[in-house]
Amino acid sequence: MQSRVVQMVEENKDPLVVPRTNGITRALPQRLLHLLMLFLFLCFTFSVASIYMIKYFGFHSIVPTIRPSLLPCIEEESKNLESWINPPSNLLHTMSDKELLWRASMVPRVKKYPFKRVPKIAFMFLTKGPLPLAPIWERFFKGHQGFYSIYIHSVPSFEADFPASSVFYKRQIPSQVTEWGKMSMCDAERRLLANALLDISNEWFVLLSESCIPLYNFNVIYKYISQSKHSFVGAFDDPGPYGRGRYDENMLPEVNISQWRKGSQWFEMSRKLALFIVEDTKFYPKFAEFCRPACYVDEHYFPTMLTIQASNLLANRSITWVDWSRGGAHPATFGKSDITEEFMKRMLAGPNCTYNDRNTSMCYLFARKFAPSALEPLFLLAPKYLGF
Repeated sequence: MQSRVVQMVEENKDPLVVPRTNGITRALPQRLLHLLMLFLFLCFTFSVASIYMIKYFGFHSIVPTIRPSLLPCIEEESKNLESWINPPSNLLHTMSDKELLWRASMVPRVKKYPFKRVPKIAFMFLTKGPLPLAPIWERFFKGHQGFYSIYIHSVPSFEADFPASSVFYKRQIPSQVTEWGKMSMCDAERRLLANALLDISNEWFVLLSESCIPLYNFNVIYKYISQSKHSFVGAFDDPGPYGRGRYDENMLPEVNISQWRKGSQWFEMSRKLALFIVEDTKFYPKFAEFCRPACYVDEHYFPTMLTIQASNLLANRSITWVDWSRGGAHPATFGKSDITEEFMKRMLAGPNCTYNDRNTSMCYLFARKFAPSALEPLFLLAPKYLGF
């Protein structure tokens, strides 16, 4: 009996389990199929709805267009002439001297400007640091915006603290250390010229120091410079030991002794002459190697080179007054006690000279050297004697 029961259980074991497993297996694919069909239906519905929305409302109504923030600037620079002719908004840059001189040497081949150009005078201050006579210059420049530019080359460590209202605010250029009588001085002057040339409206360039003052008001100086047929660069043949005596025969063949010139460091020159200086690679190596103290390169490099390249454009005189009557290697420096009405009259009188091939008694537009203590009396006497 027991063995029969066991046999019945064993016979009925598989039929009881197998039907339940087959039912689950058949139900699972049906549910997956239903889910898959539902998913495909939803995708189809969304696609149809999207096409409808795009057709009747436009793509921008679904996905807003986001333009890169830099794109307008790029388009502005590439399409607007002002981006090419406006002066740099910030004088500080990371260009090396080699890159700067190359950039500044670029000139338009078409001479006629396609815009209204107001020619400006670039006032370039070669300084050790502060500008103690700045209040006089502030008064001089007042009311003449758009007719001048200002550039300051100082020792690299100097940090100017001019207020935002000052004409000297943020007018420093990237500078390097300079030494009197050495090529680094000419490098600084070339650096000033190159930075000023980046402003296409600068037509005339005046080199000044922190000890300089203007001798006339702005209108008089602007008219004098802008109407001159010549640039005021001193260049004369000095046969003595401090002229030709400094010449080195290694200058040949670029410079022979008959072309050797001497002149004042302080100049005014046109844009054309400024370009000659920044693009020069012919004379610079010669002067850098063979004009070293006791040959003072800042007195010979520019006068000699410009005499060779454009002697007909030079007035062969400086427009910066100095007093050598006290002797020595440097001109006299005037302090507070020196500034009197008699001194002002003597400084303005001066000798006669030639201007546009005519004799004139107005030979100097600037004067140096003035100590910081001279500021107060100069400021008081300026309205009466200097016209501002």
